[in-house]
Amino acid sequence: MAAGRHVRRVGTLVGGGLLLLVGVALLVLPGPGLLLVFAGLVVLAREFPGLNRYVEPVRDRALQAAEESVSSPLRLAGSALAALALMAAGVAWGLVPDLPFGGWSTGSGLILAGFILVGLLVWSRRRVTAQRASRR
Repeated sequence: MAAGRHVRRVGTLVGGGLLLLVGVALLVLPGPGLLLVFAGLVVLAREFPGLNRYVEPVRDRALQAAEESVSSPLRLAGSALAALALMAAGVAWGLVPDLPFGGWSTGSGLILAGFILVGLLVWSRRRVTAQRASRR
């Protein structure tokens, strides 16, 4: 039984840590950085309760950033263009192996990031629309 707990704890540490690290990287790269930082903190806080104090402030800021990304048609268009640029870069990296870290492993990661960004944009837009409708 103790071995299963250790495996779960290591899995939580690896999964949460990976989400957290990718989220931190996406704070400076195009992508949903704060949302992934939030997800990583939520996963890690299950095994490390001391992290709970960071979850709520990061959650609030991540949701605020998600709402701001779709708050105007211009911002929504810019975010959608960023998603398309990620996907196009992924195709380029997949087709041109001479690029730094070239190949489909990098390219597929960029394409996946673009799809994740589109999904988060749709989710954010629906959330903002529902909030505006409930205020009326």
